[in-house]
Order: sequence, then C-alpha cells, then structure tokens
Amino acid sequence: MAQKIKLSTIAEALGVSTATVSLALRDSPLVADATRQRIKEHARAIGYIYNRRAASLRTSRSGIIGVVVHDIMNPFFAEILRAIESELDRWRQTFLLSNHYDQLEKQRTFIDTLLQLGADGVIMSPAIGTPPEDILMAEENGLPTVLIARTVEGPPVPVFRGDDAYGIGLATNHLIALGHTRIAMIGGTDQTSTGRDRYQGYVAAMQKAGLEVKPEWRFPGPRTKQAGFEVAGAFLALKDKPTAAVCWNDLVAIGLMNGIARAGLTPGVDISVTGYDDLEEAAIATPALTTVWNGQREVGRRAARVLLDRLNGAEVHPTQELIRPELHVRQSTGKPRER
Repeated sequence: MAQKIKLSTIAEALGVSTATVSLALRDSPLVADATRQRIKEHARAIGYIYNRRAASLRTSRSGIIGVVVHDIMNPFFAEILRAIESELDRWRQTFLLSNHYDQLEKQRTFIDTLLQLGADGVIMSPAIGTPPEDILMAEENGLPTVLIARTVEGPPVPVFRGDDAYGIGLATNHLIALGHTRIAMIGGTDQTSTGRDRYQGYVAAMQKAGLEVKPEWRFPGPRTKQAGFEVAGAFLALKDKPTAAVCWNDLVAIGLMNGIARAGLTPGVDISVTGYDDLEEAAIATPALTTVWNGQREVGRRAARVLLDRLNGAEVHPTQELIRPELHVRQSTGKPRER
C-alpha cells in the first residue's frame, strides 16, 4: 500500500509551515496568491488530495454554501447566481446549486443533503408553500439561511429582494402617463410574495389614477415566454380591448409581444407592453422592451455578503431589505391606439 502523503511532507519540500500548507489547500486569502499556487501545484504533482471532510471536522467549517432557486434556466435567477458566485469566489467558498421548480419536497431533500454534508449556510428563493418551520429547522440545525426574491413570513432571517409593488407601480404609472386607461396585467401567482406584491402595485396605481380594474383584465399564471405567447390570443380577444399590458416579467412580455406580432399587430404601436427584471434580452428584443430593473445582481451580492458575515461571527439583523427598482423606457410602449 502506498504511503499516505502528509501536509508536513509538502511543507518540508517547499520550506513553509504545515499551517501555511493547510491554509493554502483551503484557498485561504491569508496566504499570498503566489505561495498558494506553488503549494497547490506541488500537492497535485505528488498526488496529494485535500480531504475536505477531515478538515471540516477540525475547523467546524466545510467551505460549502448551498443555493436553491426556482429555475436556473430563468435568466433572472442566472443573474442573481452570477453575483452570488462572484462574491463567494472572493472568499474561496464552494457552492452547491439546486433547482426546486416550486416542488417543496425537492427543496427539503436539498436542505437535508446540505445538513448531512455539514454545509456552512444556504441562500434560497423559497418554493411555493414553504412553511416557516422548514426555515427554522435549518437554522436550529446550524444552517444559517438567507432568503432572496421571495419572503416567508415568520422566520427571523435576512431577506433581499426588489420592491415589487413599487416597481410594478412604475410600469403602470408610465402607461397611465402615456394616456392608457385600459391596462391588463399578465402573469404571476398569488401563491408567492412576489406575485402578490406586483399585482397589488398594479391595482394601487390604477386606483390612484381613478381607473377601473376589471377581473377579466388579469391573466394569472404565465411566467415564461411560451406562456406569454400562448395567452396573447385570450388577451387580444377581450371585448373592451385593453390598449396596454403590464407583464409579470420580461419573459412573459417578450412572449406576449411575439403573440401580438403573430396576430398581425405591432407591439409598441398597436399595443403597449411592459416587462419586469430588465434582463439582458430586454434591450435587444424587437421592439426593445420597456421594463423595470429589479436589482437582481445587487440582491445576489448582498445576500452572499450577509451570509458570509454571519459565518464570520458578525451581528446580522434579520430584516428585509428591498432594492429600489428603476424604470427603463424603450420602444415597446407608446400612446394608446384604438383597435
């Protein structure tokens, strides 16, 4: 049997301390980059494999962070993840990613796995129906939790998300200022805090302007391009013919514009459409989409930073921090035109 390579073997070969070798193999920022690289290259050359499990037993830290969201294929979550990854990389943290697709049991399985691995913490956009007890269970079992994009009432944990009611109000007020009085809202669900807040922001803006909000003007559900495209027929068939639509997100808005164009109408001319999130695709859509920037990269950065602060022993208040959205006006909105 080959003799097991020890940290002291590497230390002696390179003329550094065993502690320096240990820190370097854990990607600690306390070791200079050049020294860390030299140690890791030598360890790889002689076949040394760093035992993360053994190290975690010594330090009570695994260096693993869990991230769980609805669907990473949604560019909204991809932008949040990019910011989380960038912040965690600065501190040499490894993260494990899971999509829960709003399946509560899938989310629970992932949290259980993180606990079994001794993960240091988790950043999560909770699945629909997540009870407060699930988050409290994670916290009580040594898994610090930070929520993003959605809230769950009750658990005293930090939350980072956009101010959805305010943001959708910006889009609705923009359409009202252009002269639109018949405005539909397409997408979202009352099962999430995001869906509830965005719908209430739309209703509040309409009511403040003295405009009617008809139940048939709301199309709950769509959250994807395909769903936005498919709802276009029902939207265009409304008897009182709304001249504009506030969409739950950019994906729905782009799908709706495609459906409007397929019906022989011109988005931004015949019907105004607004999106939400200001994804990269919004600016290059045809027409370029008027939308609301929702601060997703800022959400990811702050969530990761606060979780790291918690792990490093800093006092963190369990408050909800709302990122202030901004309206970005482009080509998909204009003055109303009767059909």
